[in-house]
Parts: sequence; structure tokens; C-alpha cells
Amino acid sequence: MQYSQSTPIAENPLPVVKVRDQEYLEDAKGKLIPLSQVPDDHRMRDTLVREKIAKVMELQKHLRDFKLEAMADIQAFIQLSAEKYGVSVGGTKGNVTLTTVKGDMRMMRQVSENLAFDEKLLAAKALIDECIIEWSEGSRPEIQTLVQDAFQTDQQGKISTGRVLGLRRLQIADEKWKRAMEAISDSIHVQDTKAYVRFQRRTETGRWETIPLDLAAV
Repeated sequence: MQYSQSTPIAENPLPVVKVRDQEYLEDAKGKLIPLSQVPDDHRMRDTLVREKIAKVMELQKHLRDFKLEAMADIQAFIQLSAEKYGVSVGGTKGNVTLTTVKGDMRMMRQVSENLAFDEKLLAAKALIDECIIEWSEGSRPEIQTLVQDAFQTDQQGKISTGRVLGLRRLQIADEKWKRAMEAISDSIHVQDTKAYVRFQRRTETGRWETIPLDLAAV
């Protein structure tokens, strides 16, 4: 919709507050302003924003419904394929890619787990600190730095799961260190799981290109 000074204001587009038969608009501070005192351009701006936001909310609902539909269809297809071999597939975990016969289009279900640590990580840290103290004279400085960096927190006070889990790749035979690594393993739990569905098509150069569903990318 295009607006001009002659554009009439639609009926009831504004969140009008009625008090004793008087109409008001509420401003950002919660103050009630008589509707008659709100300039036409302010009212038209308000109407424009609310109109577009309403359409965006409807688009968001369609996208959410479509995602659920796509996820359900992918899972149904996986189950149908599994039944061919007489097995049943439960749950929706695991990444899967479905590609067209021509190989020019595909859709992918990707499941991402957000890992976190519980209180057992404190025991692991205490054991590691003891190891560092005991090795202080003979340990390599880079290992000490690696350990210290692993337990650094970010601005939100969170520890990087990747850096902590990376400590388990160090080949250290010390029994106390092994107990610390066991404590780290026991402290891991899945905090939440997020599922994504992506759609891609091949370009003329043969490269896979994701079809954007983001307003900023279209």
C-alpha cells in the first residue's frame, strides 16, 4: 500500500483505547494521547507498520507450518524406506539428505544438539588442577595453556564445550588425568535439540545453492 497526504486512514487499524467514550492512543511511555491530537502522518505510519507486521506474522505461521510438514514427510519417507528391510525407525534424530533422480535438487534434515555440563565438571576441573600442580616442573607449557584456555568463560559466563571436550584427545597416561576425562564424559548432557530443514538446488556451475527463506537474503 502506498500512502500520500490524501490517503484515507483505514477504519479501526490502530490500537485505540476508549475511556468514557473518548478515544486515545498509548505512546511508548504508557501515556494516553487523545486520538484527535495524533497527527495524520503519525497515524498513517502506525497503520503502515502494523499492516506489514500482521503480514509478516502470517508468513511466519506459514513457514512454521511448512517446516513441520516437511519434517513429517521426511520422517515418513525414512520409515517407508526402512520398512522395505523389515525394520522400524523411531525418533527424528540424525541427519539425512534426500536428492532428486537428476541430482539437481535436494532437501536436508539436520539435527543439532546443544551440549552442556553439569556439576561433575567441577570435579574434573579440580582433578586437572591437581595434575597441573604435580606436573608444574616437568609438564609442557603448551599443555598447561591448553587446559587453562579450555575452562575460560565467554561474556555470558559459559564454558566452550568444544574446548573442554578437546582435552579428551590429549594422550596422557596419568591415572588422575584419566579420572578427570571420565568426569568430563559423565558431566555432558544434551540441553536441547534443534532440527533444521534446508532446500538446495544446483547452479549452472554445478555448485549447491541453498534456497533462502530469509527476507534479508531474497
